[in-house]
Amino acid sequence: MTELSQRKCKPCEGGVEPLTPAEAARYRASVDAGWQLSADAKSIAREFRFRDFFRTMSFVNALAHIANIEDHHPDLEVGYSRCLVRFTTHAIGGLSENDFICAAKIDGLPLA
Repeated sequence: MTELSQRKCKPCEGGVEPLTPAEAARYRASVDAGWQLSADAKSIAREFRFRDFFRTMSFVNALAHIANIEDHHPDLEVGYSRCLVRFTTHAIGGLSENDFICAAKIDGLPLA
């Protein structure tokens, strides 16, 4: 399997099944341990912490760049020194490989 961070997201407009809980758990093992699989296996989320607002917003801007390049966008909750990132593929009502590709790319961002 090619490393997830080296893959590109594929357009998803529905018509495919979301990952099963077992498939989602296998993909979850391929990204940073900070990513949590929801109880219903329909989303993954990770909270990032920063020293200050500037670093938080720098991270959000870098994340937004990745999301736009991949054309796969997370839900974000942003505060002064934190950002909660949640991925799900809305068009299929659950997780797809795209969610884990983006998570792996975000894992590569510098957090300092």
